[in-house]
Amino acid sequence: MAKTTLFTNGRIFLSPVRPGQNAGLHTPPSFASCLLIRNDTILHVGSPEDESITTALLPSSSEEEEEEEEETVETIDLAGHSLLPGFIDGHMHLMIMGQSLTKLDLGSCKSLSDIRSTIRSYAATYPDVPRILCRGWMHSMTPDGVTAKDLDGLDLDGKDRPILVDTKDLHSAWCNTAGIRDLGAQEWKDVPGGTIERDAEGKVTGVFNEAANITYVWPYLAQVATVDERMAAIQAAVEAYHSVGYTGAIDMAMDEGAWDALQELRRRSSSEETNGGKEGIPLRIAAYWLVKPGNNDEENVRQVERAIELARQFNSETTPDCRIVGVKVICDGIIDGCTAGLSEPYEHNGHREVPLWTAEQLKPVVQRADEAGLQVALHAIGDETIKTVLDVLIAHASPERRPRVEHLELSSERDAERLGKAGITASIQPVHADPAILKAWPKLLGAHRCGRAFAYREFADHGAPLALGSDAPTAPHAPLPNVYIGATRRSYREPNYQTTVNPHFALGVCEAVAAASQGVAYSCRDENRIGRLEKGMKADFTIVDMDWEKEKLKEAKVLETWFDGKKVWSAKN
Repeated sequence: MAKTTLFTNGRIFLSPVRPGQNAGLHTPPSFASCLLIRNDTILHVGSPEDESITTALLPSSSEEEEEEEEETVETIDLAGHSLLPGFIDGHMHLMIMGQSLTKLDLGSCKSLSDIRSTIRSYAATYPDVPRILCRGWMHSMTPDGVTAKDLDGLDLDGKDRPILVDTKDLHSAWCNTAGIRDLGAQEWKDVPGGTIERDAEGKVTGVFNEAANITYVWPYLAQVATVDERMAAIQAAVEAYHSVGYTGAIDMAMDEGAWDALQELRRRSSSEETNGGKEGIPLRIAAYWLVKPGNNDEENVRQVERAIELARQFNSETTPDCRIVGVKVICDGIIDGCTAGLSEPYEHNGHREVPLWTAEQLKPVVQRADEAGLQVALHAIGDETIKTVLDVLIAHASPERRPRVEHLELSSERDAERLGKAGITASIQPVHADPAILKAWPKLLGAHRCGRAFAYREFADHGAPLALGSDAPTAPHAPLPNVYIGATRRSYREPNYQTTVNPHFALGVCEAVAAASQGVAYSCRDENRIGRLEKGMKADFTIVDMDWEKEKLKEAKVLETWFDGKKVWSAKN
């Protein structure tokens, strides 16, 4: 039975620009007052007087009822609330996000003492968990460095469970001595682009950085979790995403363990009872396959071939809501860990990081992916790495594939211009620009370089399509706080913290909302189905109680989330 739903008396957000364009700093939002959907598709956006609306509300004659499929019409009064396109997270990690929801959060810790106390308390509260898994560690909490011994002796008497701690950004992991044994880390060999920290005798000390973390620790976490546990993590992430207004996401580091769990979840979700007979889960997922640093070009390209193989099976024609769209390469680390690639040494120690990938190593990966029709996403945080990836993308990636650069935290003025002129997508995460988590940057970079941090305004003004993401679980995943930070350059984590980060690089509110929906859809070549509220588009949207003044965005509340024309989350429940 067809179902028609009319949403009226609302503020239906209308994007002021076409996909691939940016709205600009001062463009005010514009609204319709009614939205009409039938089943999973938008029929009309406009006002109550429009013919499409009045016709839909007319009672059918008895002859029409006999000739046409029986139809019900429901009218929903939005009571003046805003109705926005379903947000799409432009950069996240789906399974790891779900797993993080059950990990001990160390984000509020300030020191090693705080970390030890928090873990000791958790260990006493949860005596039966086999491993103590934690998240949210930042290097600034432990400026003198850490080893496994710092986590030893925190368990209950008679117990010595493995303790494994992720950094907030997921680029490093730290474990206790029992964790080293559980990981088998003493037998690990060094890998390109990563470090396994060792003492003077060559023994592993319990900290694993960059490619070593990705190559060894991530697969370990997937291996010790059963398929059912991995599926439960994905399901938990989907539910968490619905609660803040998301209807889609881009997984930016897909691997075998997460992909297998995702496909099994899709298969189990295909019954009539669970998902209306549709195979899948109620979140539109585009995935970029993670290419890890290998020992040679052949090893690197072999990973691209795996992505090509999967993309032939899972694509916009065969599985449009769960597809492989490209490859992702992590080309440098992070500034807090002093692993981002900089053109000048770090201010506090004179260190310059060795590139995780050189231009020569990237070239065959980018060329092979591009010639196979895949998109290329390159993680680049430091200015030197940003320059390198732009050199490679401009030379070897086709513009029509819509290549993209992830993060772009410290770019030169020249490269901001190159990014825009080349039409390369700026995949940005304003939540990483929260001033509350950047307190160590002046010491690490010097004030002169902090002035170039998160230059979003330049990217947009030079013409780079914007796609907003959260990088969850490395940062809070909710989209409206992301928009708030992007527009105000102020802290959402610590509202009373008065510091702003380069406010001249701010985005407009309307611009940021569009970049967090249609901008992300455009970035993964799905702008003709999702991302904006227009006739013929998928009925994915969120209803929000919000004020459109940028300073008041932090008070916005998601009331409902709709996916494929069905309500999948409500604050009332």
